[in-house]
Amino acid sequence: MEKEPCFYSVIIGTELLNGRRQDGHFRFVNDQLVARGWVHKANFVIKDDPQFLQEIFSLIRADPHSVMLCFGGIGSTPDDFTREVASKTFTGHGLVRHKEAETIIVDRIGKRAFPHPVKMADLPPGAKLVYNPVNKMPGFQLDDKYFFVPGFPEMAHPMIVNILDEFYPRSSVRYTCNFIAECSEAMLIDIMENIPDSLNLSCLPSFTDKMFKSEIYLSTDSPEALCKWCDFFKDELVKMGVSFEEIG
Repeated sequence: MEKEPCFYSVIIGTELLNGRRQDGHFRFVNDQLVARGWVHKANFVIKDDPQFLQEIFSLIRADPHSVMLCFGGIGSTPDDFTREVASKTFTGHGLVRHKEAETIIVDRIGKRAFPHPVKMADLPPGAKLVYNPVNKMPGFQLDDKYFFVPGFPEMAHPMIVNILDEFYPRSSVRYTCNFIAECSEAMLIDIMENIPDSLNLSCLPSFTDKMFKSEIYLSTDSPEALCKWCDFFKDELVKMGVSFEEIG
């Protein structure tokens, strides 16, 4: 079976880390992925630091199944490092002028494109453009798996929807089982170790009203497998004398 893509999001902006602005991307991307039957592998919110950005890109590139959605840093100001770092990390080469991007930028803003905004057309060699339906100023992508869009949610989010619809549109039904066991997470480890890797399993412990509780979540695209392993989990709880409550 072919390995599923591993989705990473990278959100760049010192202003998010020092509190000047709030992130508007993670929840949006997460919701879009879940709606299509995908899940995040990791999300990074990082400052405008080219060395650190290269380390993050290199980590993602090392995953052969990675798909990256990157927000911010593709402009032409001195603190916009994404284009240059992406070129170095993913192609091993410097930036080159993308003629179609240059034409779009000049057509969009005319003489104001020079001398600085036109630099947004300097892209990694082999880059393809990502259409921006809001103001036409394009993002770019590499290898149909690394995607770079602006940091403004109003522009970036329609671009992300188009990207996912075109390249990763799968929408599969996920069957879920969700219940709360009135015990500590530690008491459930032996049961959880029996659940096969083909199911998504999570256990979220809590301590309320002087009582340990653990929320169990099982998910799979097979209703038969879900029924089997959800019943197994509950049967084991009954054997242990642990009460549980269905929540979905």
